[in-house]
Amino acid sequence: MVSTETRRQPTVRNFGRPGRSLWAPLLGVATVLAAWQIVYLSGWKPSFVLPSPATVLTELWDQAQHRVLWEAIGTTMSRAVIGFGLALVIGTALGVVITRNRLLRAAFGPVITGLQTMPAIAWFPFAIIFFGITTSAILFVIVIGTAPAIATGVIAGADHIPPLLLRSAKSMGLRGVALYRHLILPASLPMFVAGLKQGWAFAWRSLMSGELVVIVTNTASIGVLLENAQNLTDMPAAIAIMIVILVLGIVIDALFSAADKVIRRRWGLVDAADS
Repeated sequence: MVSTETRRQPTVRNFGRPGRSLWAPLLGVATVLAAWQIVYLSGWKPSFVLPSPATVLTELWDQAQHRVLWEAIGTTMSRAVIGFGLALVIGTALGVVITRNRLLRAAFGPVITGLQTMPAIAWFPFAIIFFGITTSAILFVIVIGTAPAIATGVIAGADHIPPLLLRSAKSMGLRGVALYRHLILPASLPMFVAGLKQGWAFAWRSLMSGELVVIVTNTASIGVLLENAQNLTDMPAAIAIMIVILVLGIVIDALFSAADKVIRRRWGLVDAADS
């Protein structure tokens, strides 16, 4: 017979998990703010170079009351979504084509790896000459930096499919598009989502670099706001914009992490009790 205490034990563990997921990030933020305040009070840098957390947070609150910040966030996020969407289509198609073709993998695999490791900032001279000082130059660098990561995720996912499963599928008559639709793409989905997460990191860094290098006139963006703060030597405003960039990156990364966790749980790659 199971005792009452034993039956209640899982409930106690489940109750603690949401609390831990809440206080752990708050503890991290509090630690960073405390360290920042200590460095500020030490007088290592003058206040106009390194302002206090209170000064920066006040500046951030003031900027949040104006439409310019939200317009800049909208512009930047629209560029991120468009660039990442294009990279998603191109990278997925490229990965699917290369996955089951040894000749294409041998020919283009090193190229994809090289493109993935190439710094995004190195593409901007070419992009500016080719597209001019336009949003297209920024989108080009986002795509060229993100698509290889997504293609690599598709290829890596297909490589982790057990050969026995592939032989079984072929013995059941799955060929060509049907093989990709019913086996390869679903089986590689966990690795594919991991590739999407990595691709988003590339896209976000490329976008931030692009908005600082390619200043599109008459367009408010996060990069423009950061550039203006730098030109005015306004450190509170600059750090406030950097916090906005950090928060947006964390939020989008959290969405990818949640999707990755759901897919891994569904595919039986993690224990439901540990997720």
